[in-house]
Amino acid sequence: MAESAVNAAEPPTPKRPKPPKVRTGRGAELGLLVFAVCIVVIAEGIVGATFNGELDHHALTYGAVFGALALVAHLVVRRVAPFADPVLLPSVVLLNGLGLVMIHRLDLGLKQQAAEEGTAFDGSSAGTQVLWTVIGLVLFIAVLIAIRDHRVIARYGYTLALIGLILLILPSILPARISEVNGARLWIRFAGFSIQPGEFAKLCLIAFAASYLVSKREVLSLAGRRVLGLELPRGRDLGPLLAAWLLCIAVLVRSRDLGTSLMFFGLFVVLLYITTERFSWVVIGLLLFAGGAYVSYHLFAHFRERVEVWLHPFDYTSTIGYQVTQSLFGLGTGGIFGTGLGGGRPETVPVAKSDFIIASFGEEIGLFGLVGLLAVYGVFVSRGFSIALLVRDSFGKLLAAGLSFTIGLQLFVVVAGVSRLLPETGLTTPFLTYGGSSLVANYALLAMLLRISDAARRPSGDGSRSETPARAQADASGSALAVQP
Repeated sequence: MAESAVNAAEPPTPKRPKPPKVRTGRGAELGLLVFAVCIVVIAEGIVGATFNGELDHHALTYGAVFGALALVAHLVVRRVAPFADPVLLPSVVLLNGLGLVMIHRLDLGLKQQAAEEGTAFDGSSAGTQVLWTVIGLVLFIAVLIAIRDHRVIARYGYTLALIGLILLILPSILPARISEVNGARLWIRFAGFSIQPGEFAKLCLIAFAASYLVSKREVLSLAGRRVLGLELPRGRDLGPLLAAWLLCIAVLVRSRDLGTSLMFFGLFVVLLYITTERFSWVVIGLLLFAGGAYVSYHLFAHFRERVEVWLHPFDYTSTIGYQVTQSLFGLGTGGIFGTGLGGGRPETVPVAKSDFIIASFGEEIGLFGLVGLLAVYGVFVSRGFSIALLVRDSFGKLLAAGLSFTIGLQLFVVVAGVSRLLPETGLTTPFLTYGGSSLVANYALLAMLLRISDAARRPSGDGSRSETPARAQADASGSALAVQP
């Protein structure tokens, strides 16, 4: 009786509150993907209406196929990287889709031009680019599934460096009939296909640089003499930067590839600066770059030719400067709002599908549209740097920063070359340009960024977290690159 009275007096056990539902951002990603596909379908419809005089079913078919590919990518991300950044994939889908639209538009223009001149049309490139898009998405899915923890990549830093060097050097040691296109030895051609190994070497060397610099951070951060307010590194620590500089000079000499040399060296200097937080590395890098450019100008005829076209393009309008001057005329014709998709003549620019696709967009969507297109790239790069700030481990920070910076630097060099701010380098515009190697490699880059962002944005209480809170705290407190949680 007494026991039952005591039990009756005890208060009921309070129910545990349910943990708040964590938003993964996948719904926002799906909405942005739908919006991106709609823009692509509208653009394709405008191109078809301009050339055929009426709307046809091609745009809807194209949109359905492209939308299905985007949906597959979204479902894979939802399944294997649910906390990944929700903006990166839609940005890439929009850029890739608009690139396909412009390639198809250039195909139609070249076909019309061939009919007017009574010559043979080489064939459509849009179908091939769609095939490369499928291959790129397959690699994107494979990378996301195979790499569940981005820190595993750091274990294979030197192996990736060896693979990257082989891929970078291989075209220059092969016979010119296999590797040379337009004077640059960057390709491997076989059985009707061509591959640019340097695009994949870029990923390997970024991963190696991130792994190496994290392991040598304390040594590289040591200061030597102070000169003009700058704390210079010790002479013995200049080895990595000099090695990167010599490698880039060797690529420039042997492969005649100014763009790749500039991109790799600039990337390594920036990663050094992020690692050590010493501006002196940037100053030394700029001095080495200026010295290499000066020597190259006096030693190599192809480099002098690029500089001469850059400085005086209208003196060579019918010869070596024809491509640059035609692109400048196209940009001038486009003006502020452009001629409209299908309303210009961008096909008159040689190799407009690859090297000068930015000029094609500038002519038909104008400065206003081109700024919007570049803003999409700006969103992509800024989200990549945000991932670098959020992730706790040092390797992830450098890897995300390197992957994001290489897209930004590559875009800057391309746009600067088209607008005559810098000499034209022949680099591809990421996700936009015709070409399989660039597109496939950049889809792998996207997968790596999404994997890092999934680790960065995953909540601490989630059971599938790639690192424990204790280890994350240790990484944050022990790293000069880490952001305090």
